[in-house]
Amino acid sequence: MEIGIVLLNFGEPATPEREEVLEYLTRIFHDNASLEEAETEEEEWERSRELAQRRLPSLMEEYEEIGGSPLQEQATAQAEGLSSTLTDRGHDVTVYHAMQFMEPLIPDVAAELADEEFDSVIAVPIYPLCGPSTTVSSIDALEASIDEIDGYEPEFTAITGWHRAPIYNRLRAEGIRTFVEDEGIDLQDPETVFVFSAHGTPTKYLEEGSRYDKYVEEHAETIASMIGIDDYEIGYQNHTNRGIEWTEPETEDVVEGLEGEAERVVIEPMSFMHEQSETLVELDIDLREDAEAVGLELYRVPVPHDDPRFPTLLSDVIEPFLSGFEPSYYQLRQCECRSEPGTYCFNAGLPPQQ
Repeated sequence: MEIGIVLLNFGEPATPEREEVLEYLTRIFHDNASLEEAETEEEEWERSRELAQRRLPSLMEEYEEIGGSPLQEQATAQAEGLSSTLTDRGHDVTVYHAMQFMEPLIPDVAAELADEEFDSVIAVPIYPLCGPSTTVSSIDALEASIDEIDGYEPEFTAITGWHRAPIYNRLRAEGIRTFVEDEGIDLQDPETVFVFSAHGTPTKYLEEGSRYDKYVEEHAETIASMIGIDDYEIGYQNHTNRGIEWTEPETEDVVEGLEGEAERVVIEPMSFMHEQSETLVELDIDLREDAEAVGLELYRVPVPHDDPRFPTLLSDVIEPFLSGFEPSYYQLRQCECRSEPGTYCFNAGLPPQQ
């Protein structure tokens, strides 16, 4: 059986080109068009372009400040690392990476899969915490793109939430410990506050049943235990472009609220497996300014995108589907966030959203 593996990512422009950034933004807003009411597809695209034009100037400033996003390069390296690890394990597979909103776009990669006539496709979003507009949306996009190709009907498997994988928790916790040791920070110092910063999500998704906030809370609790701290804060990085409600509290509000209570804050960007504008701009530049304005030193933990254990983690998660043994042996079960058959995760069986 010929198997194609697709690592799915959000995507960001590698260079700060105006038209490229505008197209990128338009795709994002259109993907979330259901958050607003529109009677036709044309109205959805018109509204998406309007929102993109509004957001463009500030985002252009961000990408110009960092010289474009490194996400593409890091995603390519992760795909190459996975391919090498699986080859070393004796698996004959081809690994692709595809982006939701930047090239290589998901529909284009789906066309490549069809051209190569893969019998089986395995989708693995590189989002540690399963969310509807990231994990689920990217898988839906890949499966829909494949379904649109006449005469191509591969076996389709998807793996969603994997933040509970032991290797992932170890590499994340050890990355934090290494960082604070290198910076000479004592996490037990009462003048130091530790903040987990998670990518925000519209509360509408939570009301509809998404357990994303629960994943954030349990992962924060786990990592805090592993690094030996009892007290920490959780904040969300929200993008409130549509005038709808998002997760609270916002990370900047958490940090600004520490005025007079501490000397320094350590930020862990828990939702990310790539350095991108949300880390390099929102945290390293914007949030640092907010912290300094209230008298705090800010230290941001690097994203462990190049940790040598990450390809091992992905290989372990994928291996049941390559070797033909029962996924539940590795605690992978039918996903409840994405109920389509053939979708697996480590999160099945959590209590329902309250």
